[in-house]
Amino acid sequence: MRPRLGVNVDHIATIRQARRTAYPDPVEAALVAERAGADQITVHLREDRRHIQERDVDILRRVVKTELNLEMAASQEMVSLALKYSPDTVTLVPERREELTTEGGLDVVQNRESLQRAIRLLQDGNIRVSMFIDPDLDQVRASHKLDAHAIEIHTGRYAEARSFKERSEELGRIRDAAKAAAKLGLGVAAGHGLHYDNTIPVARITEIVELNIGHAIVARAMLSGMEVAVRDMIAQMREARADLVRTTGR
Repeated sequence: MRPRLGVNVDHIATIRQARRTAYPDPVEAALVAERAGADQITVHLREDRRHIQERDVDILRRVVKTELNLEMAASQEMVSLALKYSPDTVTLVPERREELTTEGGLDVVQNRESLQRAIRLLQDGNIRVSMFIDPDLDQVRASHKLDAHAIEIHTGRYAEARSFKERSEELGRIRDAAKAAAKLGLGVAAGHGLHYDNTIPVARITEIVELNIGHAIVARAMLSGMEVAVRDMIAQMREARADLVRTTGR
């Protein structure tokens, strides 16, 4: 059986926020993804609101028919928002305002106390908690000790590897972390930097039951749908002139 696919629609919101328009709507993209077979919708509500907005989370919670996974920092503000909107899963991630995208996994070992408080509050709110961590056995064990339900393995170093040797080593680390987590009874997801040319080796790790992928899917959708979008616009332009001829004879 294939891993579950969580489709991250953050980048749809990034395009929208570039012009502060109402479109493209990440909610609409999420519904299309579900119709195409996605098992989960993933969004990252950042503290600086650079892409996903609270409005998006609110509507997604009401319309998503699969599952909603909210990525967020383990801050008091974000925990309060998660309890307000009640996603199926919260994935706790590290967050720095100056980063372009999430650059690594949570240091669960060093941040045990603050993470424990966040996990307890979320679990009391009947929200499943996953920890976004590097493929490191100490981080896996620390996540288990905090009673997290699951981990999501950060696959960024694997995705960015430039040589076959480096890629193989990083894949081995992912495999070892997945096996260790599964033995401890943790659910295992993976994601970050996965695309159409590097996902298969990760998807073959049987302990990994879920992959969260966003940028690659949105990027392909932009190009795969470009022809249709251009043709639709040309059709409207033709129709406009046809209307003019019908009404004015010119």
